[in-house]
Amino acid sequence: MKATDREAAAHVAQLRQLVEQALPTLVHPAREPAELYEPVRYVLRSTGKRMRPVLLLLTAELYGRPPETVLPAALAVEVFHAFTLVHDDIMDHAAERRGRPTVHVRWDEATALLCGDYLMGLAYALLGQVEGAPLARMLALFHRMVERLCEGQALDKAFETRPQVSVAEYLQMVDGKTGALLELCLQLGGLLGGANEADLRTLEQLGRNLGRAFQIQDDLLDLTATSPQWGKPIGADLMEGKKTFPVLAALEQAPESERAWFTERLHRRFRPDEVPEARRRLERLGGLEAARQAVATYLQQARSALARLPDQPPAKALAWFLDRLEQRRY
Repeated sequence: MKATDREAAAHVAQLRQLVEQALPTLVHPAREPAELYEPVRYVLRSTGKRMRPVLLLLTAELYGRPPETVLPAALAVEVFHAFTLVHDDIMDHAAERRGRPTVHVRWDEATALLCGDYLMGLAYALLGQVEGAPLARMLALFHRMVERLCEGQALDKAFETRPQVSVAEYLQMVDGKTGALLELCLQLGGLLGGANEADLRTLEQLGRNLGRAFQIQDDLLDLTATSPQWGKPIGADLMEGKKTFPVLAALEQAPESERAWFTERLHRRFRPDEVPEARRRLERLGGLEAARQAVATYLQQARSALARLPDQPPAKALAWFLDRLEQRRY
């Protein structure tokens, strides 16, 4: 590893630790009723890459704002992300998240809904704790993100029952479900650091391309992950009937017999024993390679956007972050 990469990795680890240490302190250990706050504490103690808050902190640093001064905003985006996962797990009938039982499995669905509701409210409260922040604009950006994320999630669920979905429609869904929050992290970091309007638009473009790369990589890892840290069954998306990028890219070029094979199984949902065969077919049809190429393309577009931003040390950490995303295995 080059010296600059080691420095970037160490700095990102330092920012991640800052977030990790703060999250469990957001709800006091003795707060009652336990029926609500114990699940909330359970979520806040969970592990994670903390990609979103780190992106916000790095972007604020890019414009000269010390991380500690914008930490509440970084915690807000991570808490909001945690809220979406709690509710997503209910919608996806997921039994595990990061190697632990999901909230609705460990407790029940009603408790998980309340836990998520509390986390969303906490995210808004944290935004108001950033000193000297343009709160009205922050809230406007935040709420627009919520709208777009919900739109993307609605499309994702609708696609499960639609017989045909195009790659273009998939990307529209991803720009909401995944990209909107990443765009917000970068824009909030820039806004709090004092970035000009042109740079805020560039940060938005960076976030959109990062979101596409991240989600397509996630789709790919759903079929190819080998690390135990992946934390989900291989092929979980297929077993939920999700039309992911490798599937859609393959089916756009596939003969009718292959389309029929996938369509029938997606409609009734793949069985675990059918996943290896699906992966072999997707490899043969070029779906996995198309996903790899798409990840590389969108990351390159993200790097091009980053190159238009101030050439300051935090930009090197952001570049390292993009490189790590391309290499991630979980």
